[in-house]
Amino acid sequence: MDLLWQTAVNATYAASYMALIAVGLVMIFGVMGVINFAHGELYMVGAYCVVYLYAQEHFPFLLAVAAGMVFVGVVGLFMERAMFRPLRDNPLGGLIASIGFLLILQTLVVFGFGRRMGHVPPSTQGKLEIFGAILTYQRLYVIVAAVLLLTALWVFLKRSKFGWALRACAQDAEAASLQGISMNQTARIAMFIGAALAGVAGALTAPLVSPTPYIGHSIIVTAFIIIIVGGVGSLEGAVIAAVLYAFVHTFVTTFFDGVIANIVGLALMLAVLVVRPTGLFGAKERV
Repeated sequence: MDLLWQTAVNATYAASYMALIAVGLVMIFGVMGVINFAHGELYMVGAYCVVYLYAQEHFPFLLAVAAGMVFVGVVGLFMERAMFRPLRDNPLGGLIASIGFLLILQTLVVFGFGRRMGHVPPSTQGKLEIFGAILTYQRLYVIVAAVLLLTALWVFLKRSKFGWALRACAQDAEAASLQGISMNQTARIAMFIGAALAGVAGALTAPLVSPTPYIGHSIIVTAFIIIIVGGVGSLEGAVIAAVLYAFVHTFVTTFFDGVIANIVGLALMLAVLVVRPTGLFGAKERV
């Protein structure tokens, strides 16, 4: 029973950072209509911000996390202005440009930090015991931050003027522009938020994953599986699918093997596509 509880706690932690990454990717696609293959590298850059600021320069951990989130958000703004805006009418070109940019980010990190794993000491040694399961404060930070950030995003999208503009552009960009909504402005907001969510996920998990310049590869595959299962363009679907995928993957890894868990995750995606091609929560609204 203790093993089951421990696995559930581990899965909750995994679901938290996966949800942040997947929701960020959905935000970018929903508003801009572009598949950002560099999204995994944004997660990686967030992790290396903590490697540099916290592990090497000894900034307070939470300050390093906040700086990583903002820095990656600014990188997202650069991507929107330099790559995605000029290629707005060419989604394939935007996709190819994002692949090129991920290679650039990887190369820059290799030059700056080398190819080895970045060592990030835990910011705290504290832990909680929940029905016999151990939850370290380091993992608790990730869970709490994910809940707070995703709740804040929901309020922003549902209650603010800019949130309404984002949702309008995601539903029908042409109609939104006819109502005076600026596509450039909404694209900037969506790109900053989407990139920042990936960056903060990487920053928060840096002490737990030993980041490498190539950690984004597995992250982007996981994110695509989650948004396909949840329904492409559905933020709610991305969150629920992240929880479902994390629990399935974590339990299979614990009781069988990591390779089998990856196969089961892909099988889950295929099964959902066969039964419901739009995903579990596929809807007309993208955001």
